[in-house]
Amino acid sequence: MKSFAIFAIAVVLGPATLAQHQTFVVNPDASEVKMTLNTTHEVVNGTFHIQSGSIEFDRNPSKMSGSVVVLAGSGKTGNNSRDKKMNKDILKVEQHSTVSFEPKSYTGAIATSGDSTIQVTGVFTLLGTPHEITIPMLVHLDSASATAKAHFVVPYVQWGLKNPSFLIWKADNDVAIDLSLTGRVSR
Repeated sequence: MKSFAIFAIAVVLGPATLAQHQTFVVNPDASEVKMTLNTTHEVVNGTFHIQSGSIEFDRNPSKMSGSVVVLAGSGKTGNNSRDKKMNKDILKVEQHSTVSFEPKSYTGAIATSGDSTIQVTGVFTLLGTPHEITIPMLVHLDSASATAKAHFVVPYVQWGLKNPSFLIWKADNDVAIDLSLTGRVSR
């Protein structure tokens, strides 16, 4: 009788427990990373290509795992010589071909459908060095599709990258990032 009760509880609670774990697979062609760097003479805007992304998340506990990987050498700002310098001297793409973010946990609640605002904490790896960061994120789930959008600042000079300033052209020590991920969600 006792084992039947345990079995009955498992059957009743099993689907609810399984529904808590989901995987968000990013579509790289429908996703993008934009950067904005303020300088004394202009605002430099650029885009980077996402190579891959897959995030697993549980609603209880609020855990995440996986990664979003960006091709470091894919950055385009509309100026070929600036892009060449960024790749060679700042991002050092010959030694570090990717930049990645690996989420570990989040605060807030992810709704089963519609919009949710959460704070995602994880590891941002730049030039091969990991940095813990918390990123505010707007997540939208709709049946089997999902989007995640975030705006955050990377203190790239503090994290060991070279500031591209020269002569009277001065750049800020932080770069703003706008992340837009689109993909599919599965259980």
